[in-house]
Amino acid sequence: LSTEKSIRQIEFDNKLVFAVHPRATKRDVKKAVEELFNVTVAKVNIHNAFQGQKRAFVKLSGDSLASDVSADLGLI
Repeated sequence: LSTEKSIRQIEFDNKLVFAVHPRATKRDVKKAVEELFNVTVAKVNIHNAFQGQKRAFVKLSGDSLASDVSADLGLI
């Protein structure tokens, strides 16, 4: 996702925010992010939004930078 809050989290907290499938679990999200972007995931938090959208907040470990991944995706 590319919102003000998610861009701030990329810059300051080393976190990425994704809209995920409603049935996706933390393990599913962690595995997918690690395989797709070749990074190490430290933590995954899931948030169910009021609009019915499920969001995954993915914190990357210190050796992986969220800004590099977001640049590859074209967010920043």
